Amino acid sequence: MSDLRKIVIDGAEIEVDPALTLIQACEQAGIEVPRFCYHERLTIAGNCRMCLVEVVGGPPKPAASCAMQVKDLRPGPEGQPPVIKTNSPMVKKAREGVMEFLLINHPLDCPICDQGGECDLQDQAMAYGVDFSRFREPKRAVEDLDLGPLVETHMTRCISCTRCVRFTTEVAGITQMGQTGRGEDAEITSYLGQTLDSNMQGNIIDLCPVGALVSKPYAFTARPWELTKIESIDVMDALGSNIRVDTKGREVMRFLPRNHDGVNEEWISDKTRFVWDGLRRQRLDRPYIRENGKLRAAEWGEALSAAAEGLRGKNAVGLVGDLAPVEAAYSLKTMIEGLGGVVECRTDGAKLPSGNRAAYVGNAKIEDIDTAKMILLIGTNPEVEAPVLNARIRKAYLAGATVGVIGPKLDLSYDYTHLGTDREALSKVADMDHSDKHGVPGVMIVGQGALQGEDGEAVLATAQAMAVAGQSKFMVLHTAAGRVGAMDAGATNPDGMNAVSGAEVIYNLGADEIDISDGPFVIYQGSHGDRGAHRADVILPAAAYTEEQGLFVNTEGRPQLALRAGFPPGEAKENWAILRALSAQLGEALPWDSLAGLRAKLVDEVQHLSQIDEVPENEGETLKPGKLGNGDFTLPIEDHYLTNPIARASELMAELSANAKARKSAPMAAE
Repeated sequence: MSDLRKIVIDGAEIEVDPALTLIQACEQAGIEVPRFCYHERLTIAGNCRMCLVEVVGGPPKPAASCAMQVKDLRPGPEGQPPVIKTNSPMVKKAREGVMEFLLINHPLDCPICDQGGECDLQDQAMAYGVDFSRFREPKRAVEDLDLGPLVETHMTRCISCTRCVRFTTEVAGITQMGQTGRGEDAEITSYLGQTLDSNMQGNIIDLCPVGALVSKPYAFTARPWELTKIESIDVMDALGSNIRVDTKGREVMRFLPRNHDGVNEEWISDKTRFVWDGLRRQRLDRPYIRENGKLRAAEWGEALSAAAEGLRGKNAVGLVGDLAPVEAAYSLKTMIEGLGGVVECRTDGAKLPSGNRAAYVGNAKIEDIDTAKMILLIGTNPEVEAPVLNARIRKAYLAGATVGVIGPKLDLSYDYTHLGTDREALSKVADMDHSDKHGVPGVMIVGQGALQGEDGEAVLATAQAMAVAGQSKFMVLHTAAGRVGAMDAGATNPDGMNAVSGAEVIYNLGADEIDISDGPFVIYQGSHGDRGAHRADVILPAAAYTEEQGLFVNTEGRPQLALRAGFPPGEAKENWAILRALSAQLGEALPWDSLAGLRAKLVDEVQHLSQIDEVPENEGETLKPGKLGNGDFTLPIEDHYLTNPIARASELMAELSANAKARKSAPMAAE
């Protein structure tokens, strides 16, 4: 490409885009430049001065490589490419000086600091600093902030990199943090001492390059070198954020984000990050059988016999819960349908058409939001249904996209045009001429709130027809992590949830969000003693999402693999293994003996599930528009923090839920 520029970095000549900053050009050349304030996903502040490099032929002083672009470099006297040095004596001396300044006021509390062992300041002081300091003056101290129950502050350690301020302002869309004062008196603070009000605030813990902002629930519980680190997938929403699970012995200690540009970039929501204490509480660790109205502990053989006896010769319905991996949903479907029964995964009553992936997933990728110029939200509140996706919509908004909302008025982190609250508003927008939108990239996002009414399929068909007319991309935003995978596996029936009304036996695979009326015999298989277990006649204890390997398909239809980080407590077993054992007890053994055998059978039937981390082309016919009903669209999630059994078992989620309610009902002072 002719518009690339040649530059020489440390003697190596490379061609780069002239719009890149010098720090990015050095990264492309494979050369590490230290930094504290610079971050790829935030605006450039240029205030830590750690990334200084020497520009040959430029001013006789080092330049901040994060704030200077390649196109600003002057060629040599005879037109030679510009020369950058990152390891010259000038650069080495400058970095040592910057590090000495940064450590003037930094306390020497590494032994008690939670960041110890994974601290940028420690690493860079070792690599680029000196082993002495010329400052004998007393260190200044700063009062700590109260940012709420998630982020603990030690502001004396702060080096004023302003990453937290830039993240909360730009990505999270809140304005509580800022920097006041100058020179020695400069400090990061929160406006009028407010706590942070965002579902994304935990990310500032990862961004902080020193120990000024650390995780309050994780504080003083483990050191990074004691932890076993496993890559997994989040199930708190349907986005499928890539996470790392850190365990110490058998206990999960924390969740951290993994970088995935196509899904969650490098952010995760607070619910994803802090729900780990729910994995320890209210766990089912042994089978139970109900006798004379009371549950009693039982052995596995006894419980499986009771479950098999209950299922034999009866009209059975299997319900697939929101957190079930594809393997469990497929096993349940195969077993129940083998007994002549039916299964259902759309437990919230969403009218998603089975077998038509183009309709129940859509054709948009999550990263299409980045380049969209028009975004329409129908019956969804992404702020609580998928906070990281909402941050992506905000990013598109800041880049110039216009956002429209059909549904309840929402408090989102960006401005939008409210087009109405009801089906009539959708009908009006659908009847408009959409030819002016041709050639303009757009994404339409339909939430579960729009699909849960009786006319859910008609709403979906109308939205799909609008997307086709306006040549925009179309996406269904799911709220359940296991839903798309279960629909891919065919865990649906023509009657939907109506099939439950005539059932003699209900096999409940972790569906805790529904009430089952008295009458049918209920077998509950799940990880927590939640609503499903209270109604059960037989309880089979199962693994949670960090305790078994499983496939999860996210809201854009991307299959992802969650690896096992630990083992289930007590006598609890993996979901697929329980179903395999029960099928053998019934005399109708499922045709696999291992997870590998199950996966082979599953992929044979649903081939795109073998394409891990790829978004397949979704096939299916465009739905025929039906008659829309009346009434406003509702939102599917009432309390963001208490949507599933793991979250409901978490003390921290209960506190966050109470805080959110208190914040909503707080009386406003008259100005």
